[in-house]
Amino acid sequence: MRLNLERILDIGKIKKNFKNFSSKKILLIGDIILDHYIFGDVKRISPEAPVPVVEVKNEMFSLGGAGNTSVNIKDMGGDIFLISSTGKDENSKILENLLSDKKIEFFLLERDVPTIVKTRIIAKNQQIVRIDREKIEELSKKEEEEIKKIILKKIDQIEIIVVSDYGKGLITKNIIEFLKKFKKRIIVDPKPEHFKFYKDIFCITPNKNEAILGIGKINVKDFKGIIETGIEILNFLKSKNLIITLGKDGMIVFKNKSEIYHIPSIAKEVYDVTGAGDTICAIFSLYLCVSNDVLESAIVSNFAAGIVVGKIGTATTNQKEFINFFKNNYKNFFVEKIK
Repeated sequence: MRLNLERILDIGKIKKNFKNFSSKKILLIGDIILDHYIFGDVKRISPEAPVPVVEVKNEMFSLGGAGNTSVNIKDMGGDIFLISSTGKDENSKILENLLSDKKIEFFLLERDVPTIVKTRIIAKNQQIVRIDREKIEELSKKEEEEIKKIILKKIDQIEIIVVSDYGKGLITKNIIEFLKKFKKRIIVDPKPEHFKFYKDIFCITPNKNEAILGIGKINVKDFKGIIETGIEILNFLKSKNLIITLGKDGMIVFKNKSEIYHIPSIAKEVYDVTGAGDTICAIFSLYLCVSNDVLESAIVSNFAAGIVVGKIGTATTNQKEFINFFKNNYKNFFVEKIK
């Protein structure tokens, strides 16, 4: 059954909820990554090997992983406290400066592992290669206790907890069990290998591949198979809600275990999907703080993702840009109720 968007959500309600964003504080815990971009031109092939020679024109650093999730929340007017970890190196200082520039409140645990850096080399809007620098080590018991102490100091101020799990060592079963004790709504952008951590969570937001791998299925090829996968995840994790993102095909929302919706993608042009999952998790969580409605929050996050994939790199949107985009695109938009 197709539902016109105006039956679910309108611009007046969105504007009203946007005004309340700053009154709700989000605790975000997850793996922060330093994104390093090198931009250049390719005019010839190397005589040393059949590879392009990139003449560097510009380079920049930005916040990736949980850092990108935090910037998405902040740029949309949310209040956030970020807990993550870095190495004891110069790249850690770059991350701290980037967070401070964005006026994001944070605690970064310094560890004896390098700060995670992803370097992307881009020529003519096309990524040529990505270089990852990382050493993955799970938190020690002592480090877990340090993280728990920081959580305890902030938890009374917190409306919602967001977990940005990139599988880099910060998110452990003990940390998740500790977060559950506070009876706050927890939204998780998960890694498949950690699915078992996330039982009795309010909502998880995997992409299609993460959902399939997380539940241990194979040969899921059609829409029906994805729906069945989602139901299996809900039954396994005993989660209240689930969002499976589908890239160009939008997302499937499992609301309160009893309703299932398909929200088509709203993207007009797709230049870069880097960080789109961060945007969905971030904006869904932020809007949920004030609306308390899973479907409305999913729709808003879908529109936000439609904006950021039209930009290069880990991008964000803001309230003004969002409202203009929504006004220009909502009239012919629909939501399909599957169950």
